Amino acid sequence: MSDHCIFCAIASGRAPARFIYIDDNACAFLDINPLRTGHTLVVPRRHVRDLADQGAAEALAEVGLALQHTARLLRARLDADGISVLQANGAAAGQTVFHLHFHLLPRPAGDRQLTDWTEDRQARKTLDETHQALTS
Repeated sequence: MSDHCIFCAIASGRAPARFIYIDDNACAFLDINPLRTGHTLVVPRRHVRDLADQGAAEALAEVGLALQHTARLLRARLDADGISVLQANGAAAGQTVFHLHFHLLPRPAGDRQLTDWTEDRQARKTLDETHQALTS
């Protein structure tokens, strides 16, 4: 864990989040700047900067179950027809939080094309309702 990493703080319970999955190795929580309703981040509990970092192979293995569980939950509870998985490594690739993480975005059939990281303001307004739908 890193004392200066927001995802380490969230994974350890030192910072708040709307969790939808937690196990000993990983957690999943709603993104506070969602691109779509249900936009979820899946992170390993261990601090790993990106896929090229020491320990990344182990961290990938540790998030596997969390990724699968979260994808199934998003599809079932939010009636998504598919899930987009986005992941960036390094600032040049668009990574802004330097802790390995995966973005899972529920996608209905006919959804607008995902071409940028523009926030969906309506999805942000309904974070509490989305969290309730995923955790009840």
